[in-house]
Amino acid sequence: MFCRTKVANGQTYLQIVESYRSEGRTRQRVVASLGRLDRLAASGGLDRLIQSACRFSQTLLALSEANGRNRDPAVRWRSIGPALLFGALWDATGCAKILRSALKGRRFGFDVERAVFASTLHRIMVSGSDRQACRWLRDQAIPGAEGLELHQFYRAMAWLGTPLEGEQAPEGKFSPRCTKDWIEEELFFERRDLYTNLDMVFFDTTSLYFHGDGGTDLGRHGKSKDFRPQCKQLVVGMVLDGDGAPVASEIWPGNTADVTTLDRVATRLKERFGLRSICVVADRGMISRETLARIEARGWHFILGARHRNSTEITEKVLPDAAPFETVEMPRAEKRPLQLEVKEVVVTDDETEDGEDADDAETGSRRYVVCRNPAQARKDAATREAILKKLHTRLEKDGPKSLVGNRGFKRYLRAKGGVFEVDYDKIQSEERYDGLWVLQTNTDFNPREIAARYKALWMVEQCFRTSKSLLETRPIFHQCDETIRGHVFCSFLALVLQSELRRRMDAAGIEAEWADILRDLNALTETEIEQDGKRFLVRSATQGSVAAILRCAGARLPKTIRQVETAEYEETPPTD
Repeated sequence: MFCRTKVANGQTYLQIVESYRSEGRTRQRVVASLGRLDRLAASGGLDRLIQSACRFSQTLLALSEANGRNRDPAVRWRSIGPALLFGALWDATGCAKILRSALKGRRFGFDVERAVFASTLHRIMVSGSDRQACRWLRDQAIPGAEGLELHQFYRAMAWLGTPLEGEQAPEGKFSPRCTKDWIEEELFFERRDLYTNLDMVFFDTTSLYFHGDGGTDLGRHGKSKDFRPQCKQLVVGMVLDGDGAPVASEIWPGNTADVTTLDRVATRLKERFGLRSICVVADRGMISRETLARIEARGWHFILGARHRNSTEITEKVLPDAAPFETVEMPRAEKRPLQLEVKEVVVTDDETEDGEDADDAETGSRRYVVCRNPAQARKDAATREAILKKLHTRLEKDGPKSLVGNRGFKRYLRAKGGVFEVDYDKIQSEERYDGLWVLQTNTDFNPREIAARYKALWMVEQCFRTSKSLLETRPIFHQCDETIRGHVFCSFLALVLQSELRRRMDAAGIEAEWADILRDLNALTETEIEQDGKRFLVRSATQGSVAAILRCAGARLPKTIRQVETAEYEETPPTD
C-alpha cells in the first residue's frame, strides 16, 4: 500500500491505494480516501494517523512536536568521526594489537588499551589534560571507552611509563627501559616490511614545562625553549625515519644539554633496534667535539648543521673558500622547485712540527657543505634594511638609550666615545651570512644529496610544532615520573597516527588542511533517538574531504539510519 494525491474540482485529496495483480497485470484500487490534504495538514490529523501507525512498525519511528499528550522523544548525539578515522589507523598501524599483547596477564579492572586510545585521540582532536579528556569523552562515540574515569587514565599513563621487569636506569640515560619503549620497538618491527632499513634518522629536541614540581627526577630548571624559565621542565627528543614516520622518543631531565643527547640517542637506537650503521641528521645544537668523536669511533655517519657564526674554522677557512657555488634544484610540495647554491669545502689539519716527517705526522680532515638560498638571502637583506631604516629614525627621534634594550636594534649599535652609533662593520659582516648555512658531514654523499637530506630535517621540527601546537603536550600537570612518560608517549602515538594518515592521503592524492580535517571529523555525528520503546541512530552527512579520507584509511561509514535493539552508547558519568 502507499499514499497518493488526486486532484478533483481544484482540490487535492489524499488517498490510500493498494496494488494488486489481475490477469498478469498490476492494477490499483483505492482503499480509503482520507480527505482534503490542506485540511489534514492544518488539523494535524495526518500526523496523528502516521504516528499511530508507526507504533505497530518494527523499523520506523515518527517524531512529533510535544503537544497535548505527546511526549518529547529522548534524543542525544555523539561525534563519531574521530574514533571512526583514527580507530581504523590505530588498528592498521598495529597499536591496538601491540598494546593488548603487552597487557596479557595484567588485571587492571578496566580496558587500558581503550584508555590509551582515548587519551591519544583526545590529544589529536582537542588536547589538554586527562581531566579534560574525561569531559571530552561525553560527546564522543569511542567503542569500549564508555564510563572511563579519571583515575583510570592516570593508571594507564603510569603503566606506559613503568620500567620493565629487571630493567634498571643505565648511567647517563636517566631512565630505564619502560613499557612505552617496548611498544615503540614493536611498532617499528610491525611496519618493517614497509620500512626495511633504518639507514637514516632525523633527530631534534625540545623542552616541555610543568605545572608543579614535575616528578621525582624529570622536572628540572634549564634553558626553556618555551620561554618559561620560571617553570621546571623536561627535555624530549624525537627520532624520525627517512620517510618522516616517528620511530622513538626519549625523555631527559630539564637541565640536560642538547649536545649530550645525540650520542645517547645513537647508542639507544643501536641497542633497541639492532642497527649496525646509521646516518644521523640533526641540527647545529647537537654538535660538540666529544660527541662527533664518539659517533665516528662507532663507524656511524652524520649530517649536522654547524655553528658557522661561532666557529673560527668556518669563518676563517670554510666561508672564504674561493670555489664557485653549484646551483641545484630540489623538488618540494609547491609547483616551483627550491633553488639552492651548494659547494663542498674540505679542511685538512696538518699537525706536523718543524723537522718532523709529514708521512709520520697525524693528519685529519673535515668535510663541510656550504649552502645558500638566494630567496632567503634577499629576504634577510630586506629585513636588515628595514631594521636599519627604523634604527636611524629612532636614533634621531628618541636617542640611543631607548634602543639598547631592543635585541633587533642592539646588534647593530656600538659605543664609541660614550656615544652610541650604527656599527657599519657589523652590518658588512652580517651580509656574508644572508641565506647561508653550513653542514658538517662524514658521509660520501654528494653536496646536493647532503643539502637535500638536511632540508628534510624540517619533518622533525614540524613534528614538534604539531606536538606542541596541535597536540598540546605542554604544559604537563602530572607529578610522577611514570605518568609523565606515559603522557608524553600518548603524543608520540598521536604523531604515529597522524603520520600514517598523511602517508595514505599523499598516496590517494588527497590534499586538506589539518584544521579542516579535525573540524569536519567533529561535525560527523550520530544522533540516537528513542521513542515508544524504539531506538534509532541517525548519521549526519559528511563534510569536506572526510568521506575520501575515511576511504583511504580503510574506515567504513555506518548507514545513515539504523535501528538498535538496545542503546549502543551509555551515558558517561561526569568527572569533576
